[in-house]
Order: sequence, then C-alpha cells, then structure tokens
Amino acid sequence: MPVNDDTPLSVSELNRRSRQLLESGIGEAWVEAELSNVSRPASGHVYFTLKDENAQLRCAMFRQRARFVTAPMRDGDRVKVRGQVSLFEPRGDFQLIAEAVQPAGAGELLAAYERLKAKLQAEGVFANERRLPFPPQRLLILSSPTGAAIRDVLAVLKARWPLVQVTLIPVPVQGNEAAPALIAALGLLNRQAALSPERDAILITRGGGSLEDLWAFNDEHLARAIFHSRLPVMAAVGHEVDVTLSDFAADQRAPTPSAAAERLVPDGIALRQRLTQLEAQLGRALRAQLNARGQRLDHLRARLRHPGDVLSFRSNQLKQLEGRLYRAMQSRLSQQRQHAGQLHQRLKVRSPQRQLQQAEQRLSQAARRLESAIPRVLMRHRERLAAVSRELQAVSPLAVLGRGYSILETSGGRVIKQARQARPGERLSARLGEGRLTLEVVSSEDGSLVQSGSVPPTQCLNDDGSSS
Repeated sequence: MPVNDDTPLSVSELNRRSRQLLESGIGEAWVEAELSNVSRPASGHVYFTLKDENAQLRCAMFRQRARFVTAPMRDGDRVKVRGQVSLFEPRGDFQLIAEAVQPAGAGELLAAYERLKAKLQAEGVFANERRLPFPPQRLLILSSPTGAAIRDVLAVLKARWPLVQVTLIPVPVQGNEAAPALIAALGLLNRQAALSPERDAILITRGGGSLEDLWAFNDEHLARAIFHSRLPVMAAVGHEVDVTLSDFAADQRAPTPSAAAERLVPDGIALRQRLTQLEAQLGRALRAQLNARGQRLDHLRARLRHPGDVLSFRSNQLKQLEGRLYRAMQSRLSQQRQHAGQLHQRLKVRSPQRQLQQAEQRLSQAARRLESAIPRVLMRHRERLAAVSRELQAVSPLAVLGRGYSILETSGGRVIKQARQARPGERLSARLGEGRLTLEVVSSEDGSLVQSGSVPPTQCLNDDGSSS
C-alpha cells in the first residue's frame, strides 16, 4: 500500500498495515524448528519460541487449539508447526499463530495412529466402562522394574495405602519386544485369574517419552488384549499430554503413574483424619442424644403419676359428668314437655273440625241449588234447540226432497243440472228424501230417463225447478 512521504502514520496504523500485509502476503505456513521457552499459563493458551541456529520466531497457540495437541511440547523437542503468520500490533512483535503441532518426522506415525484409533473406536474396543475395586486388595503391575514409573507408583501406594498387596510383572515398555511381552503377560494373568480369583486389578504403566518411545502402546493387538481382559485394567502411559490406544482401551486412564496410584487407593492419612473427625462427631452426637434423652426422661418422670391416683381422678370426673348428664336430661325433658303443651293448645285453637262442618254445609246448599237449576237449564236448551231445528228445517234442501224431488249426481259426485250433462249409458245416483237410487241414462235427447232395475219412477228437479 503506497504511502505519501508527507503523510505521517501513527504506530498503530503502521502495525495494522504491516499485519495485513503479512497475513495476506504469506498467510498460513508449516515451520520446522526446535522448541524453546514453552509456557502454559492458567489461561490455557500455549506460548513458545521456534528457533534454529540463525533465528527465532515467537509463537502463540490459543486454548481452543491447544487442547487438541497430543505432542509433549518440551524445550529442545523438534517439531513441525502449522500456523498463520501475523503481527502482534500492541508490541509490534512478528509472530506465528499456531494451529497444529506435530513432532518432526512423526507425521506418518500420527496418521497411522489416527487410522487405527478410528478403526478400533468403530469396533467398540474403547467402550470399556468397568469400575476398578477401590481399594484393590491385590494389584498386578505391568511395567519395567528399573523405570522411574514403578518407583513412583510404589512410593505413592506405600504412603497412601500400605495394605494393598502389589505384584510386579516385569515387561519391556519400549521397542519391538514391548507389545508382544505385554500381550503375553495379560494372557497369563487372565488365565491365572480364572483359576485363582483373588486378584483384583491390573495397572499398565511407564514414564513419558517421545511418540516413538510410546509406540508399543499403540499396538492394535495390545489394545484388543486390554479390551478383552477379564480383570479390570488401568493404563497410565507417559505424561499427561501422552495418550495412547492402550489408554483408550483400558477401563480407566490416569495421566501419570503417580496419578494412577492415587486413583487406585485412598489416602490412608486423610482417611485416618476423616475417621478421627467422624469419631469426634459421633461422640458429640451421642452425648447430645444422651443429654436430650436424659432431659426427656426427667420430664416424663415428673409427669408420671401413680395409677391409683389416676383412677381416682378419673372416677371423680366420671361422677361429675354423670351428674351433669342427669341434670341436662331433666332440663331437656322439661323443655320438651312445655313445648308439647304449647303445640297442643295451638292445635286446639286451629282445629279443622269447625272448618269441615262449615264446608259440609256450604256443599249441601250448593248441591240443592244445583239440583234445582239443572231442569231449568235443560228446559232452556231444549227450547233453543227446537227453535234452531225449525229454522234449519226451513232452509234445508232436504225439505224439498221430502216433497218428492231428487238430486242427480255422477259417480264422481258432480250434480247434474242440465240434460246434456249426462251421456247415454252413464250411471247416475239419485238422492231422495229418504235413501238413494242408482239410475242408468238411456237417452237425453227428448229429456226422458229410463230407469234400470225394478225401482219405481221418481221425480227429478230440472234447472227451472219443474219436475220431470
């Protein structure tokens, strides 16, 4: 980025532009060099320096990336670091923001390690979840008899829990012979455990080292042998940052040999102190309980009375209650008698006998009035009915029929008013003053009707009212 000579820059601006140029110009790179000044503060970040015979490079690895690094990262180790070239602006320090760290020359081993780890994990070899006995009575240790790891383990066991019985099975823990020897020892111990089940647990341990030094514990067959072990297995291989396939296959893992011993047995001194504290607490609790029970006993003793006194007191109470009950019953009975007398007097005053007599008299009078009124009412209705009948008879067509006339109707009920309304051969009904006749039309041209059957002739009413 060009800068005018006449325009001065602040230090912050210059450092910012320098960082941008470094990150965009070089970006991410792999660097192989020797570790120096490795620092692990409480923040979880890792700070170190990469150096060769001519130069040094400051590096920083943040906590999110540092927790995935399995390399030991000790001063003097030769490593390969992948990171982003950058500049720390507040101090203007050129630095590398590390993303990954590998031991130099161990790339193929790490790749093989990851492939085998994924394979065994997919098969469930890392799924052991058995609990080790705590504390074990008889502990079997597979380790080098001359290494620092076994001395640390024995020292911790002796200091914390000297009661545990330890059996050391010496095996090589480095080189090509280590894995076969560990597998054979595991097989032997498991066969003996089937015949003599007094053994409790197995500890496989060794001190720290490079990836190549610990490679025997990444053997596939050893991991499977640990997984199939009848006895529960704890693995403590290397330092805290070292994690092998044997650690994953074991039932439990400890970061160091000393930590394994601390996890296997309790702290006898702390346990003794805890027992002393519990004993003191129990004594205080017992004394408090005894004092409380003593006070309770004194209180109950003060309240305790002779049964004869109690019976006498209860007898007096019973007599008093009996007297009170008798007096209450007499009083209640007297009240009920008075109330019954009052009700009897009220009943006499309001007796329904007189009302019944009055009602019977009114009923007899009403019956007599009804008997005398019925004939008069019937007479009035008969007279009214006769008048209405006369009026109805005067306007009724039946009166005309009674004088010898008739009404002709078709089978459908239609009244014949004119001769042409009837057809020859049609059957008609003649309604008389009393009854009906069935007639058959012979001819209607000359206005004459021929009767069918043996019924005597009758008169019919024409439209003009004349008879035919």
